[in-house]
Amino acid sequence: MTTTTFDREQVERLVRQALSKALSAKTQTVTGRSAPKLVVNISARHCHLTQEHVEALFGKGQKLTVLRPLYQEGEFASEQTVTVIGPRQRIITNVRVLGPCRSASQVELSFTDGISLGIDLPVRVSGDHRDTPGCWLMGPAGMIELKQGVIRAERHVHMGPSDCDYYGVKNGDYMNLRVHGRCPTVLEKLLVRVGPKIKLEVHIDTDEGNACDLAHATAVELFK
Repeated sequence: MTTTTFDREQVERLVRQALSKALSAKTQTVTGRSAPKLVVNISARHCHLTQEHVEALFGKGQKLTVLRPLYQEGEFASEQTVTVIGPRQRIITNVRVLGPCRSASQVELSFTDGISLGIDLPVRVSGDHRDTPGCWLMGPAGMIELKQGVIRAERHVHMGPSDCDYYGVKNGDYMNLRVHGRCPTVLEKLLVRVGPKIKLEVHIDTDEGNACDLAHATAVELFK
């Protein structure tokens, strides 16, 4: 008899893929129109890096290499991972780097991750680093100190213009997410983030996904 061993990242990826497929088949009807395809994804701990920091961590001239594409066009999980080091040398290993590179490096963690690292995480929109803590990042070629940019990302929903028209919202508004299933839950105040080529997608973190048992949800619903 043979057995196959899956690491945590593989399991999380398989769960997200199955969940995305199951939930994307669900639709809702508002004012007689079929709702746009709604995908809810759990955004596991990850980081974004500048090209300068990529080279500092992985070697001069190194670039992020695609492991798999993400739901939004042009975004991807890279093959590169880093170790996040908090106060008193508490660490979380194998934190995935997402691409493409950004103008400022950022680490996105759940509250549970913050407790593990000893970091009091502020809730911020991605890219808002005001009054945020830092950490050390370690890669195979070196270490860097982030002076700021460690956050718990504010729960949000990505939308295109047609999605905004359907729901009657605009960039910066807030919506709610109802999760149907074994642990029925309403997550309030999802920030609406609008882009011209964006597909409708909700991002919540692992703590939120576990709390509502998103992996076994039977349907999801956006409402104001």
